[in-house]
Amino acid sequence: MKVLVIGLGGVTNGGKTTLAEKLKKMLPNCDIISQDDFFKPESEVETDERGFKLYDVLDALYMDEMVKSIRNWMKSPASSGVVTEEPQNPCNNLKNTEDVYILIVEGFLLYNYKPLNELWNRRYFLTLPYEECKRRRSTRVYQPADTPGYFDGHVWPMYLKYKNELEENAINVVYLDGTKSQEELLSCVYSDIIQELKKLREGNQEVTA
Repeated sequence: MKVLVIGLGGVTNGGKTTLAEKLKKMLPNCDIISQDDFFKPESEVETDERGFKLYDVLDALYMDEMVKSIRNWMKSPASSGVVTEEPQNPCNNLKNTEDVYILIVEGFLLYNYKPLNELWNRRYFLTLPYEECKRRRSTRVYQPADTPGYFDGHVWPMYLKYKNELEENAINVVYLDGTKSQEELLSCVYSDIIQELKKLREGNQEVTA
């Protein structure tokens, strides 16, 4: 049994969740963990001097619990609730992958936490220009709701901060243009993951040869 852990990170409203769900339908033995499920309750999230709740930082998340959940999945993916079903649009590249389990982890702060960086097989990072990101964000309803000035005062600066850290650390990340169509993004990432599966399959064949 082999596991493939895929990170799908990047900017808020970049299309991470939608892309993850579409990939799950196309890949064998695939499950998703969402970073949003590890936010601390509002009462435990810091508030700055402007009254902004600091949600876009690592301290707003139970990161240790997130790492634990991923490691638990890696130990026993077959019993994690993954529904094994025939992928949509199956192709020859998916043959002999019955013993491979794929986990897609999607979230906005995946690559700035060292214990997580030890787990990835592949890392993707969705980007958006400022105006498009702000436009998309304004169409979403959050709980708690964004306060006036929150995007410019907290969300966007934190995105730039963590993105710069990522670039400075020269971590092996595939950057994706979030303004492209979902079909283009899906095709790109799906093809890339298929290549990773092929490498795993070839590795298995070398071991058993």
